Amino acid sequence: MRYPSHLIKLIQILKKLPGVGARSAERFAFHLIEWKAEDLAEMAKTFLEVPEKIQTCLACGCLKSESECTFCTDSRRLASQVLCIICSPRDVFAIEETKEYKGLYHVLGGLLSPLNGFGPERLSLEMLKKRIEAHSIQEVVIALDSTLEGDATALYLKRELSAYPLQISRLAFGLPVGSSLDYVDGGTLARAFSGRGSF
Repeated sequence: MRYPSHLIKLIQILKKLPGVGARSAERFAFHLIEWKAEDLAEMAKTFLEVPEKIQTCLACGCLKSESECTFCTDSRRLASQVLCIICSPRDVFAIEETKEYKGLYHVLGGLLSPLNGFGPERLSLEMLKKRIEAHSIQEVVIALDSTLEGDATALYLKRELSAYPLQISRLAFGLPVGSSLDYVDGGTLARAFSGRGSF
């Protein structure tokens, strides 16, 4: 017996979420059916407001609310002369949890992956170079995933930034090989940050 067409549509939408398969999507959909109309309306309103309420900072690439970027306007961070390169805005929050780092951030927007059509032209390198010059950056910390793509991107960045008079470091390899920063616990990430070495 087929589900009602709108329920099928809801399941298909839920399946787009990472880690949600067909069975999980069905379970979520049937759970949502039991919600009150006002709760569903609040959820729908929240989704609709995402593009307006959660924006990307044009300078660093981190997430910001409707007001200014807290990472780019913090005077202590601006004075640190250290810039941490990360893959996605989500990585900022993992690093901030450690309380080990107090400098600036720069989001690349992805990792080099020729097989997936993600080449150097899609990395925000020009903005990165402008920020290094504008803020007189002394050290760049490469905080990318310890994967094949992360390693390739780190090597590419090291070559691209070699003309600048700065120290280039990478997170210490206490991070498990093949791991994503999303899944590393705070203690491991803090040790990796404090034990970073030259790259």
